[in-house]
Amino acid sequence: MSTTPSQPAHHILSVLVQNRPGVLARVAGLFARRGYNIFSLAVAPTEDPNQSRITIVVDVESAPLEQVVKQLFKLVDVVKISELDPRRSVERELLMATVRVPAEERGQVVELVNIFEGKILAVGFEAITVSLEGSPDKLDDFEELLRGYGIVELQRTGRVALPKLDKEARLRAVKGKAS
Repeated sequence: MSTTPSQPAHHILSVLVQNRPGVLARVAGLFARRGYNIFSLAVAPTEDPNQSRITIVVDVESAPLEQVVKQLFKLVDVVKISELDPRRSVERELLMATVRVPAEERGQVVELVNIFEGKILAVGFEAITVSLEGSPDKLDDFEELLRGYGIVELQRTGRVALPKLDKEARLRAVKGKAS
């Protein structure tokens, strides 16, 4: 994926919705009907159990942002929509992979997991299951290196993202805790 500093390859939308049955299906259906490509989708309840946050990463080529936002706001369960600029947001993703690795090479995979600050989840006679949490770029790099060993199964969660706190807000938060 190539990006230029001024134009990311994807739009990241944080959509706050009412936590009701069928909301995710309506959102996904809207994207399907319009032919918009969803690169990644993650949904979970927020700090308010009556609301969920859907983080949608949309392909820039398939989806004019203004049109996507207008269409989303037509859905009755949508409360708020924010576009998150990758330069001003914190993004995380989880990767889990089972790698076929002979016993004599297992130490190399364990060292790779340690370098990337991942975790070993399960060890079998011929394979090892690992996990890594981090930025999408970090996971891309890790996945590429694991491919050399032979990935049996791989699953990524998709991105979750929140806006970065501005420096003044962080300083106020730190000062508030210190008092």
